[in-house]
Amino acid sequence: MKLLKKKIMTDGKVVNDALLKVDSFLNHQIEPELMKEIGREFAERFKDAKVTKVLTIEASGIAAALMTALYLDVPLVFARKKKSAVTEENLYAAEVYSFTKKETNRVTVASEFLADGDQILIIDDFLANGEAVLGLCNIVEQAKANVVGVGIVIEKSFQPGCEKIRKAGYRLESLARIHSFSDGRVNFMQDDTK
Repeated sequence: MKLLKKKIMTDGKVVNDALLKVDSFLNHQIEPELMKEIGREFAERFKDAKVTKVLTIEASGIAAALMTALYLDVPLVFARKKKSAVTEENLYAAEVYSFTKKETNRVTVASEFLADGDQILIIDDFLANGEAVLGLCNIVEQAKANVVGVGIVIEKSFQPGCEKIRKAGYRLESLARIHSFSDGRVNFMQDDTK
């Protein structure tokens, strides 16, 4: 996705050989027009998947997931990292390790929001080691629903997450695929022409 790649090149900041800071447009401050285009692109890529719900983890994935759900005309569900003030008893849960924050969270979704047979599209902002996506896939399996695809805004292809997702048999669509970081610059995958 050319618009996203341009934004990464102009406003993204390479922190080290594994981290990219995009908080000025994606996961702290959010640019609505960019999110609109991201949602439109995911909806186009998954238009034949018969999606009934979009699923993400709070908080950074919500903007892209919401716009995708809007274009697909389906509900958005997000997994909570913190316990709700209104205690829910019937929860699906998974342990998810965050590569960026170096912490493990127990993420939960109320069972009333995922149904047996739902066709779930998982959307997230970053894919590094794949822990968040695999945790969400686990939750979908607990609900006896189906993962019809995984949409990632920025994939760090040099980390093991993309391989884990594909090996597990899930369809993976990433809007920007990063090959590496070098000299403070982002190097995209050569075959990433969309």
